[in-house]
Amino acid sequence: MKVGLAQIRPRLGRVDSNVELHEEMIRRAQEEQVDLLVFPELSLTGYNLLDLTYEMARDPFSPEIQGLIQLAGDMDLVFGFVEHSPEHILYNSAAYISAGNLHYLHRKIYLPTYGMFDEGRYFGKGEVIRSFPTRFGQAGLLICEDVWHSSSSYILTQDGAQILVVISNAPASGVGGPKLGAQDTWDTLLKNQAMLNGSYVLYCNRVGTEDGITFFGGSQVIDPFGEIEARADLFHEDLLVVDLDLDKVRKARFQTPVLRDENLDLTIRELSRIRRKRAGEGS
Repeated sequence: MKVGLAQIRPRLGRVDSNVELHEEMIRRAQEEQVDLLVFPELSLTGYNLLDLTYEMARDPFSPEIQGLIQLAGDMDLVFGFVEHSPEHILYNSAAYISAGNLHYLHRKIYLPTYGMFDEGRYFGKGEVIRSFPTRFGQAGLLICEDVWHSSSSYILTQDGAQILVVISNAPASGVGGPKLGAQDTWDTLLKNQAMLNGSYVLYCNRVGTEDGITFFGGSQVIDPFGEIEARADLFHEDLLVVDLDLDKVRKARFQTPVLRDENLDLTIRELSRIRRKRAGEGS
């Protein structure tokens, strides 16, 4: 399986320009014979939209999205956009495209509303975390803050996912030393999730600057042993192409059978107890 991570620099509030950027990357990936091409969070719109969020919203059957689906052809595709639902709720969503169709749609569960982040003001919360079948095996989609909640990756791998696709708009912070503070934190987080769950992690982050906030890039592929197989440049647009050895999932889960030994009944029982306690219903 050959995967491409399209580390792009979206233009804020310019769906037309961003569609062209997607088209360029799709063509480049097709020349490289990529099987799955992944774009960052909100790749069609840019991140810090604020009141522009309402104008940028599209339903999955909009001409712009359908055009990308058709252009992708036999290549699977993941990209981020502001979804306008039939109920007129806006979501920070990720689409998985396969065989000319919208194969799966993930709505961001955890909406950061602190510091520079204000997503809770504009987006509805997703309510579903599920794996889904692909021609490469079972996969799962997460958007940025989702992966900071370890329960998200846990649920996906318990539901059969062998490949975790994480798209983000992660800003740079802590400049100094051999690595960015933000990069080091994301490295630790993603390597941990890959190793504990025995799964590939495909992480695609954007670059560029919006309203004084710089996004660092550093898109990467992490294998099921927690090792970084390849990483894109910092702060520069890049198409990172990597061949995945999916048999590593089998080897990692045989070597460290955490998934096999997980006690779901215990987890469900204790979480139910904690929920009752927080609701004031006793232990």
